[in-house]
Amino acid sequence: MRQSHSAQLNQRGNVHFSRGFYTEAYQCYARALEVDRKSGDPRALTATLGNLGNICAVSGKRQQAQDYYQEVLELQKTLGDHRGISATLANLGNLHVDAGEWERGRAYYLEALDRMELFEDAAAKAVLLSDLGLVAKETRHFEQAMKYYSESIALMKRVGNQAGEADVFKMMARMYLAWERYDDAMACAQTSLAIAERLRDELRMGGAWYVMADCHKAKGCKEKEAQFLQRVVRVDRKYGLPKLEENTRRLEGLQTRLTHERTQSMAGEGAS
Repeated sequence: MRQSHSAQLNQRGNVHFSRGFYTEAYQCYARALEVDRKSGDPRALTATLGNLGNICAVSGKRQQAQDYYQEVLELQKTLGDHRGISATLANLGNLHVDAGEWERGRAYYLEALDRMELFEDAAAKAVLLSDLGLVAKETRHFEQAMKYYSESIALMKRVGNQAGEADVFKMMARMYLAWERYDDAMACAQTSLAIAERLRDELRMGGAWYVMADCHKAKGCKEKEAQFLQRVVRVDRKYGLPKLEENTRRLEGLQTRLTHERTQSMAGEGAS
């Protein structure tokens, strides 16, 4: 079946989006929106508005993203699309969580979770539970966060999402780190790393190493912190990641302090 003009524009926009060309993606979606407004096809309009919401969300245009998502939500309610409603509620939750509005984000996530009672989607539920875990962690409800993360991991395993499982173990490690349970944090980070290594996923390996560096920093183990940071910086440099400069500065500062401490130690031994 031949694609409609709107579908072609959305597909083109998705390709630009996946490559990080947000301006070009937005232009494609905006043109698709013009087509859909004229045709009046509610399902095509829903897809296009959702894409516009997503591109605005990643571009930092929160109010525009929220307006698009709210219009999507109204259309989905008219269509009786429970799965779509749940996804849009989760997107609205993400918008507020990204802005640090934890309680508003949590409210949207819980509404999305309630909607999931009407259909079966273990993969989507696993992601939503990890989102709720993040909110609980950030608001320092650690036991609740642990419950959400554990449920998420169980679902990730059930659907065979190993990458997602690695991500949630890393999130759980960060939770334990904030909870000052450093051994538990390290154990979760090591589990995340082991999964990432099996997947040969260097980006996720770098994420696990970063948490390990933070664990050693919290415990005052500068040598081990530096060892893991070196690995992180290698990954940052290889993939041109945005935190390369920040992590390099941190590593260099740490290495300078370690060199100074060694020098002082040697001087003290010489004096004795």
